[in-house]
Amino acid sequence: MKQKTLGLLACTALLCACQPAQKQTTITGTLTGVESDTLIVAYCPLADLNQRAMQKDTILLQQGKFTLPLANDSTPTAAYLYPLSAGKLTKSIAVVAFPRETVQVNGSVEQYNYTLTGNAFHAAWQTVKDQCRPYMLQMDSISNILVAKQQAGVAQDSIYYIYQNVYRPFLEKIQEIQKDYIRQHPDDDLSIYLLSSLGQKNAKELLPLIGEKAQSGIMAPVYQAMDNALQEQKAREEARKNMVEGVTAPDFTLKDLQGKDLTLSSLRGKYVVLDFWGSWCGWCIKGIPDMKKYYEKYKDRMEILGVDCNDTEEKWKAAVEKHELPWLHVHNTDEADITVKYGIQGYPTKIVIDPEGKVAKIVVGEDPAFYKYLDELFK
Repeated sequence: MKQKTLGLLACTALLCACQPAQKQTTITGTLTGVESDTLIVAYCPLADLNQRAMQKDTILLQQGKFTLPLANDSTPTAAYLYPLSAGKLTKSIAVVAFPRETVQVNGSVEQYNYTLTGNAFHAAWQTVKDQCRPYMLQMDSISNILVAKQQAGVAQDSIYYIYQNVYRPFLEKIQEIQKDYIRQHPDDDLSIYLLSSLGQKNAKELLPLIGEKAQSGIMAPVYQAMDNALQEQKAREEARKNMVEGVTAPDFTLKDLQGKDLTLSSLRGKYVVLDFWGSWCGWCIKGIPDMKKYYEKYKDRMEILGVDCNDTEEKWKAAVEKHELPWLHVHNTDEADITVKYGIQGYPTKIVIDPEGKVAKIVVGEDPAFYKYLDELFK
């Protein structure tokens, strides 16, 4: 009996030893012309179109060589490589890593003179990148001119004119190359990737062209994310049409800073300002001093309910604490996403709701008209 047991164990060990090692999702390569030994890497699931799950890491370059192992997720990963030069970030290299596969990046980030080697996706991408490269170089040159003019104090109108009439045509040429590829290769995985960076207007036109093979392949989560985004935008636009003064504000319940439910309708009886904002929104932050001033001025007659959007819970709470915001706060989530119900398309957006729960005023952007309205309302 003991001999049989030992024999079984030996066979089991032999079978295990014969099993191929599980492959690791990996980005590796050699970067030339890099002065530093530091490579900054940012990465997230490719299907995370808003890149809210973006993670950052720092890896060591040894004579330009690097290896970055990634989690063996079931979907592709989008990664951005930033070599440090003189303590500053240089241009980035965008890479797509496929589950349990290796992609190699070799060459220089300068002049976009690098190659991507992996599977058929990377071969096709290299071809498209080479077609776009002359226009990308032209855009870099114009960008340097624009930055120099801005630093020299040249009028914004002049800078905008150069952007619109010199820079933008090259960008449009790149987009046309990518759109032509999508039209000619509707079943390619690369078509879905290219479309994910072309904006919703182009997605609305080209997403219906994507073939079933690509829809159901490794890029399926990315395709589904784009389709969901289009449906959400359609619902947002419909809601925006209906969000007019005099309509009843859609009710909602979200978690406050203490993790308790806060329902909008529970605040009826006084004016409520819904402030759709985020810690990442520069204009939202710039408007905080005026918001504090007017809250203190009229807090006995109105309540402000800050609705944080597109932040993690940690960043939201940290921003409230950092800026010492004394009013009520809730955190919008992807699951609830009340920005769709309210048709929010810009930040900050402030919606004033009267004591009966009806929309009284909508102001998009950090606009002095909002504060003038409050003075008129409460005079």
